[in-house]
Parts: sequence; C-alpha cells; structure tokens
Amino acid sequence: MNSFTAKIYKIGVNPYVLLPSAVLKSIFEQANKNAGPIPVKGKIDAHVFIQTLVKYSGKWRLYLNGPMRKASGKDVGDTVRIELSYDPIKRIIPVHNKLELALKKNKKANAVFIELPPSRQKEIIRYISFLKTEASVDRNVAKAMNFLLGKERFIGRDKP
Repeated sequence: MNSFTAKIYKIGVNPYVLLPSAVLKSIFEQANKNAGPIPVKGKIDAHVFIQTLVKYSGKWRLYLNGPMRKASGKDVGDTVRIELSYDPIKRIIPVHNKLELALKKNKKANAVFIELPPSRQKEIIRYISFLKTEASVDRNVAKAMNFLLGKERFIGRDKP
C-alpha cells in the first residue's frame, strides 16, 4: 500500500488529487500497465474506497466522489492522507434485467449495442443499473433503446 498526502483540487465539477510519481510508478508496476483506466483501492483519511485512476489532460488523477469526501470530512482545498494500491478484482456491473430483455426483444438495437465501444456499453449499463426507481429504469431503458435506434440522445450522447 502506497501512502501520501495530497491537496484536493477541482477540474470542472470533479474533485481530484494528483499522485506522487513514486506512487504512480508503484501502481503501474502492480497493474502491469501504465495506460487506460487502472482500478485501485485504498483509504482516504482511514475511510476505505475503491476507485479508478484515469489520465486526463496529461495528468493521472484520483477523482474523489461525494461519498469519499463525505466519509473523510474533506473537500476541495483540503489536504488528505491517502493509502492506495492496485485493485486486481474485476469490476463487473451486471446488465439490468429490463435492459437485457429490451435488447433481446429488439435485434436492431442489440446489434447497435454490440457494435458500441466497450466503454460506451459500460456507460449505458452503469447508468441504468444505478437508477433508484423502477419508473426511472423503465423510462431510461426506453430512452436507451431509442438512442440505439438513432431516434434520440441518451446520457448526453448523440445518436450512435
């Protein structure tokens, strides 16, 4: 586990910390890669989290979501103590059963979904899987299907 302290910055609406080069090097060695998203686990001021390191605008960033900041009682401008290591556990989000059923029923939409880049597929799956009400799921599955059929935007994206 790598330990360091860092100031919380903000880019757009996203709070993040930058990692020291020695910590990045260690994570890259543990992950056996230094490109693409890298799953990590750790602690922020002793509160456990899982997250993903991403490179954006030339810098590797550990984004600190709301629950992470709330648990630590820290926000933008504060300094936090972080323990971090590569997380080898695969992060699989199951396809919501209503989305799966809709894709099975509509071969054209399913064909478009299969041709999407894996990151876009995951974005759709994640969005629908984390909705809180059945009404929201139903509404957004319909929107996702219309998106796949080229009829409307979905999750801020133009038609595929």
